[in-house]
Amino acid sequence: MTGSPRPAGSLPPLTLVIGGARSGKSRHAEALVAATGLPRTYIATAEAWDDEMRARIAQHRTDRGAGWQTVEAPQDLAPALCAVPAGRVVLVDCLTLWLTNRMLADADLSEDTAALLRALDACPAPVVMVTNELGWSIVPENALARRFRDAQGRLNQTLAARADRVVTVIAGLPLVLKGAPA
Repeated sequence: MTGSPRPAGSLPPLTLVIGGARSGKSRHAEALVAATGLPRTYIATAEAWDDEMRARIAQHRTDRGAGWQTVEAPQDLAPALCAVPAGRVVLVDCLTLWLTNRMLADADLSEDTAALLRALDACPAPVVMVTNELGWSIVPENALARRFRDAQGRLNQTLAARADRVVTVIAGLPLVLKGAPA
């Protein structure tokens, strides 16, 4: 990046928005993306396994409004990122659901993370990724939940280290942890 200031509404190559459940992180990420004025791609990682999840997905679409190209990528996040053309801006919502899907598929999480990092390097569009912070809660009571919490923490740390900007959202209030404020 050059030393010149970014225009209002511009995004660095990678922004990570992290927070707890219902913290306002998706709303904040959507606002960051919309403020660019660029055509928007929403990469959705949720799978609608039941009526409650279908309702959540429908509500997310309604809340987002028109003007988004949606790409469903519950498993294949890296190829979806690689397919985004220049001149757009991307929102990935969310890494937590993607990681869940990959764990349930018995995927190689190390290889998946490496592929994700390669895709981020190759993506010509700015990317905003939403993820959950799970480390502030109680220690899970079963081995799978503990393995998931640990994998999510490692993924978040890896992406935060790579990101140009990291924002945490608590009770709807964004706090920039790394990089320039939006």
